[in-house]
Amino acid sequence: MKIVIPDDYHGLVPRLDCFSKLAGHDVTVLRDVAPSFETLVEKLRDAEIIVAVRERTDFTRALIEQLPKLKLIAQTGRSAHSVDLKACTEHSIAVCAGTHASPYTVAEHTWALIFASVRRIAEDATLMKQGKWRETFSTSLRGKTLGVYGLGKIGEPVAATGASFGMRVLCYARDTTATRAKTLGYEAASSKSEFFAQSDVLSVNLRMLEATRGIITAADLALMKSTALIVNTARAELFAPGVLVHALKKGRPGFAATDVYENEPVQNGDHPLLKLPNAICTPHSAWLEPTTYELYFGEAFEQAAAFAAGKSVKLLNPEVAPEK
Repeated sequence: MKIVIPDDYHGLVPRLDCFSKLAGHDVTVLRDVAPSFETLVEKLRDAEIIVAVRERTDFTRALIEQLPKLKLIAQTGRSAHSVDLKACTEHSIAVCAGTHASPYTVAEHTWALIFASVRRIAEDATLMKQGKWRETFSTSLRGKTLGVYGLGKIGEPVAATGASFGMRVLCYARDTTATRAKTLGYEAASSKSEFFAQSDVLSVNLRMLEATRGIITAADLALMKSTALIVNTARAELFAPGVLVHALKKGRPGFAATDVYENEPVQNGDHPLLKLPNAICTPHSAWLEPTTYELYFGEAFEQAAAFAAGKSVKLLNPEVAPEK
């Protein structure tokens, strides 16, 4: 079958061990960054199977209707929010998603951002190359309060790492989070306002759902300390539109570190956070690690190969049966 893999910006997919799972198929890997709709149509038109790299391309109804040969979209990772499932079903296009999540790489990246921020790592590295000295103190974490917004698969290792450095761990989210926090020996904030006001470092670890969209508001951020750091390795849409940039300009919180943005990929430095001296930004690279790639793509490739062979595949729209 003709299999197309769009959005491999980094050129890493063909170097994976699991790429061999697609042996015998006509595979094209595209490296275009945020191509136009017309370019997408042109390059995906002959695809029978598309392996979607996370949510980098939105498979809208308009796009799907321009792909007459498409039979399957195999999503890397669990989220298929970027795929119009109804439109796919109407056009007899099967859709499958992965089961693997990668909490540890995201948790590690969260802590990389925390240390880079509080220890001024990027600033020191730049100044040292220039033969200059930093004229400000960095910050110690011991004894400070780590706010963990969502104590799930990613939040737990984030919290455990903070505790290992002697931080007070304060958790907040659903009622189950409070119970889980107490079981693990952490504190549970009695209110959202207490949580934001007391956190010296606040890590956002919530899943992106309609119920959590815009859950962090301007009022929440205004409660934070002028010395506080907020870290987001989850989804940018968890913040109400524009509130983080506005809050940083106002100085509460004093700092932010983020790996996620409303419109990705960010190109040519064109994002307001990149223009702020109190923000550290990375390009959604928390998952850019070989074990994670092998898990995500390995599963997607297995499903694509099985579908091509007419075997049973667990679909998000099971009413669309694979060809035998």
